[in-house]
Amino acid sequence: MDLEKWTDLGLTFIKDYGIKVLGAIIIWIIGSWLIKKANRMIAKVMTKANYDASLQKFLLNLISWVFKILLFLAILSQLGVETTSFAAILAAAGLAVGLALQGSLGNFAGGVLIMIFKPIKIGDLIEAQGELGVVKEIEIFTTKILTPTNKEVIIPNGALSNGNITNYSTEGKLRVDLTIGVSYDADIKQTKDVLMTALASNPQVLQNPEPTVNVSELADSSVNFAVRPWSTVENYWDVYFGTLEKCKEALDAAGIEIPYPHQVEIHKNA
Repeated sequence: MDLEKWTDLGLTFIKDYGIKVLGAIIIWIIGSWLIKKANRMIAKVMTKANYDASLQKFLLNLISWVFKILLFLAILSQLGVETTSFAAILAAAGLAVGLALQGSLGNFAGGVLIMIFKPIKIGDLIEAQGELGVVKEIEIFTTKILTPTNKEVIIPNGALSNGNITNYSTEGKLRVDLTIGVSYDADIKQTKDVLMTALASNPQVLQNPEPTVNVSELADSSVNFAVRPWSTVENYWDVYFGTLEKCKEALDAAGIEIPYPHQVEIHKNA
């Protein structure tokens, strides 16, 4: 009797809900496929229209979530859930969740502001929130940057949009600031000529703007020169380290001394 009872209940459930459940599964499979297809088509349209890479990823992420919510509502409708009532419940729940997740909403708003005003884009070298790196991705809530040590740093868009951002890539050129000290016995004009020749020998140093060499300080044990070559953003560190090396070699070849601390030993007679 129990078996017959459960069998009847099972058949009744299948009769009443089986087709709805099967339809919901079909809607989910077809809807997921259509969402992927639509995302690919939208991405192609954006690429042909020369949309910024940052904007493409942001919009595709946003559109994908909208499609998923619509698919979810369609599945609920197929299962017999009143979507109007559900929408009201969802709105009330959204308000409650929104109050609880004000930070996340701020991050979303920050992402929108970044997309509108474009202070940064993918590939830019930036410094923000105490981190330095190349922008890897700009998502709805966060921005990912890759540091020079190949570490991925995730920064909330709210903090990023409300904080200071130093974008080293905007102008396309960076000045490399170096200080090189020589002995007080060295001739200033000769030293400047030697350092300028060293800068000119490095093909990665830009000639526009022109590099400069000037006396910056009369220190305790050296005359310090401000060596200022220019480079592209990509070649910054190559120019930085290459300039130091070439300047040292050039000064040695010219017989110009670079002072360094000397230790003096005092022997006390017994």
